[in-house]
Parts: sequence; C-alpha cells; structure tokens
Amino acid sequence: MIWSSGPLRRVGLLALVHLFVASASNCWAAELTGIVVRIADGDTISVLDELKHQHRVRLATIDAPERHQDFGNVARQQLASIVFNKRVVVEWTKRDRYGRIIGKVLFEGRDVGLDMIQAGLSWHYKAFESEQDAADRLAYSLAESQARGKRVGLWRVSTPVPPWEFRRRKR
Repeated sequence: MIWSSGPLRRVGLLALVHLFVASASNCWAAELTGIVVRIADGDTISVLDELKHQHRVRLATIDAPERHQDFGNVARQQLASIVFNKRVVVEWTKRDRYGRIIGKVLFEGRDVGLDMIQAGLSWHYKAFESEQDAADRLAYSLAESQARGKRVGLWRVSTPVPPWEFRRRKR
C-alpha cells in the first residue's frame, strides 16, 4: 500500500481521527451552568460560568424575530424577563459557525425555548427539529400551533415574517 509508512500514513491516520471526532460530535452532550449576564436578542444569551468565563448561547431549535424586526425587542424583553441575572443550565452538543453554543436552556427545570414559543415570540425552527428528541419536537410544534391559534405575540399580525426570511431579504 502506498501510504503504509511515513508521512502519508500519518496524514491518513490524522484524517481518520478527524472523521471519527466529527462523526462522534453528536454522541456526547455537555452541560453549562451559570448566570445570564446579557440578552443579545430573543434567542441568544451570554452565560457567565463559575470560572467567570462568558459563553454566548443560542437557544436550540427556536428562531426569534431579529432586533430590527417587528416583535424583535418584545422577544428580547420576554427572554430577559425569564432568565436575565438568573442561574440557568444549558444542555448542548454543538457550536454554530459563529462559535456560539447551541443548546436547550433550562431555568428552574423549565425549557426556556418552549416558553418563548408559547408566548408567541419565536418560531419552532423546523430546519433543526431533527436535532430534537421526539418529545421536544412534539411539544415545540404543538406550542407553536397553540400560540398561532390564540393569536398571541407575533401571531397577532396576519402574516408575520419569519426571521430566516427577514435575514435573507436584508442580504
């Protein structure tokens, strides 16, 4: 075999290790506990851990209106009212392309993302629902349907613009 020894073998082994680590990245879960010190928008917070390291966290599988979008500030204020200056637990398995932790944020055992959907201030982000377990996927989907039906939050307007469309239009 051409790369059975020397530098090519090392490159091949290194590639296999990278492949293994990349494929295993969704097999582990981490937990972050800390105080919420910043609310960037309706789905992004900063958590200060006990070692005084700050972590940017995006709430998994929801998408809230952008800050300059209708209901953007309302969503941000709602998220702040739930978690600002409070201890949260973040269950996570990955980071996004901006380096933010993507995770399920829990405050006193309650799922904050689900609370935001129930308040009618975020969408269940279907593009990432496959990353949820079946129970969360069902709960989020049902919560969005109920919020729409009750016309709460952003569902008061006839055709709210989803944030992913808003971002695409801004490009």
